[in-house]
Amino acid sequence: MTEQIGIRCALMRGGTSKGAYFLASDLPDDPAARDRILLAALGSPDPRQIDGIGGAHPLTSKVAVVSKSERPDCDVDYLFLQIVPDKPIVSDKQNCGNILAGVAPFAIERGLVRPSGERTTVRVYMVNSDSKAEVTVETPDGRVRYDGDVAIDGVPGTHAPVTQAFLDTEGSACGALLPTGRTMDEIDGVPCTLIDNGMPVVVLPASALGLTGYEDADALEGDAVLKERLERIRLAAGPLMGLGDVRAQTVPKLTLVAPPRDGGMICTRTFTPFSLHASIGVLGAVTVATACLLDGSPAHALAAVPPGPSKLCDVEHPSGRLTVALEIDTAAAGFKLRRAALVRTARLLMDGTVFVTPAAQA
Repeated sequence: MTEQIGIRCALMRGGTSKGAYFLASDLPDDPAARDRILLAALGSPDPRQIDGIGGAHPLTSKVAVVSKSERPDCDVDYLFLQIVPDKPIVSDKQNCGNILAGVAPFAIERGLVRPSGERTTVRVYMVNSDSKAEVTVETPDGRVRYDGDVAIDGVPGTHAPVTQAFLDTEGSACGALLPTGRTMDEIDGVPCTLIDNGMPVVVLPASALGLTGYEDADALEGDAVLKERLERIRLAAGPLMGLGDVRAQTVPKLTLVAPPRDGGMICTRTFTPFSLHASIGVLGAVTVATACLLDGSPAHALAAVPPGPSKLCDVEHPSGRLTVALEIDTAAAGFKLRRAALVRTARLLMDGTVFVTPAAQA
């Protein structure tokens, strides 16, 4: 009889997501073997994920695989894996900026990075997008601080800040900020912007789909006709964005935009793509905010864009808003983003051992 195997794992909340964090050295090197174990650990495929530690929702069915980096300009490597709850799919085709918020604390907790004073900056190589981020956490007395007075929409209570700066995310998955070379395309009669600034996203006006863009989550989640049409648009966008056949992928995302109604820059409703996001992903927000800055895009026509080269962009979402700081290089020819930054929070929820059944070892 083959015994269950135990693998060390930390369960962490990063931003508005929750996931299982592993050291790469604790998982198989072979991706197929690794994915079998992760599916079993989280309990997929099963919409309840009843036989695993997944949270039965795309936002709580995520994995971070972290290792010491061999790159001289980075401290750790971070591979993000999206586990689809009800399908046997493990996708590495996207980044996750929310789960990134937990990478620096996890790296310090595991001894991959030594704390340095009151605050420690961890230089992270994001494997999925071949890009870098600097993540700063508070480390008084040489330990990660999780309590604090920073609140983010979509998370109850307040916590210590986690500051993220994205340095080179343009075209992370598609090879270019605008993979078609245009600020506007038309798919299935809907004007949209196909854009990738850390996350491939189809940004489209809600009004073109007969919506206000202010609908609540239940109304959109239960609209089967809408979801079928969005999937048609997504499948058509995949090849145009250089992503190929995306039927088994979790990118591109789809974000419906409308004029702001709560003092922000733009109002959003994002599909992940098979379910409605309760808020909006970090890199999704960066990408949508970038689309709002592009003259001629449908999002630009709806957005209240702040003036000047440094812009605080409040992206409204169903749970509140997410503020992205964008710096534009005004000396560059055409549009060039210099830096994107924002504040998240994270918390260590559990550190222990997750067990997988013999079937996952086959």
